[in-house]
Amino acid sequence: MTAVLVVNSGSSSLKYQLLDGDEQVLATGLVERIGGAGSIRHRGPGGEVVVDAELPDHTAALTLMMRTFASAGVELAPDVVGHRVVHGGERFSAPVVIDAEVEAAVEELAALAPLHNPPGLLGIRAARQAFPGVPQVAVFDTAFHATMPPEASTYAIDTELAAERGVRRYGFHGTSHEYVSQAAAAFLGRAGRFVVLHLGNGASACAVSGGRSIATSMGLTPLEGLVMGTRGGDLDPGAVLHLLRTGSSVDEVDTLLNRRSGLAGLTGSGDLRDVLAAAAAGDERAELALGVYAHRIRGYVGAYLAHLGGLDALVFTAGVGENSPEVRARVVDGLAHLGLQLDPARNEARERGARVISPDDAQVPVLVVPTDEELQIARHAVAAVG
Repeated sequence: MTAVLVVNSGSSSLKYQLLDGDEQVLATGLVERIGGAGSIRHRGPGGEVVVDAELPDHTAALTLMMRTFASAGVELAPDVVGHRVVHGGERFSAPVVIDAEVEAAVEELAALAPLHNPPGLLGIRAARQAFPGVPQVAVFDTAFHATMPPEASTYAIDTELAAERGVRRYGFHGTSHEYVSQAAAAFLGRAGRFVVLHLGNGASACAVSGGRSIATSMGLTPLEGLVMGTRGGDLDPGAVLHLLRTGSSVDEVDTLLNRRSGLAGLTGSGDLRDVLAAAAAGDERAELALGVYAHRIRGYVGAYLAHLGGLDALVFTAGVGENSPEVRARVVDGLAHLGLQLDPARNEARERGARVISPDDAQVPVLVVPTDEELQIARHAVAAVG
């Protein structure tokens, strides 16, 4: 393989990355505001290029991407295209080469991921049209968690109804958790028992044992688990029923849980940087939000330590996990009885790459490991086409 194009398609955006056979990034880009007056921000060997264009659909976005490569003197001719697909349901537990049957299955699974699978499918169809004859591979966020034991993936509801409707824990951020746990094992020189904290606008925790996911915080959908930018995570299902019975519509509750909860619901802003700044200025709502945020994470760390039977490393990753020393300190604070502590200087150091942020004599190392979902998707895409 000499060129792998990775496509991550959203409802109004399309992120891409081109890698060569040595896993070196040749170019990256983001097409935004698909559906109207949009733009592309492309970074390649010649530097950064920004182009405005009318983008009625994802096909137009792919065409603009190809045109941008051509204007930089590069003919975009990938050997394989890898697509991030959020939900693979129970059908897909590994990456798969896309054909008409796979497309139809991804469309059917939109019932489980209505915000994510439809735009992913738009990207797949646009890319298949743009690169006819080039193998395309779907890499599912849920696939890494297919190794969870039944006791971790089963909800305690009527079994026949659960089977009929596909109600179970699937988990998400799988490509990130897989990449980071592998990178952590390589960094430490051994596979082991890790708790990986993927903390970004979306957030999830994963217990990894010997390279396999055995538990994760997101469930049937990406709403369950940790406090996130606009999603609140764990919530008594009775609260949803109460809202419905007291005047809220299904669509209103959907908007509340996906758009107006989490940090945004508690403070008015879903951007953690805003919340940290407000807390530093004495805002009580922001301070409470950070307390809830860290409290929830610590609860999952403790639970997963019990499931793993011990811990070989706690690993922070993603935008917040990699870049916020204060959040890492708030999470680890009070966990010394579990063998977890931070070295303040190491935690505050602005370094890149995998690194240890705990003291040398810590019982359990605490790591920061940058994630690279695009690289993991590229690897799976190449492997899938053999």
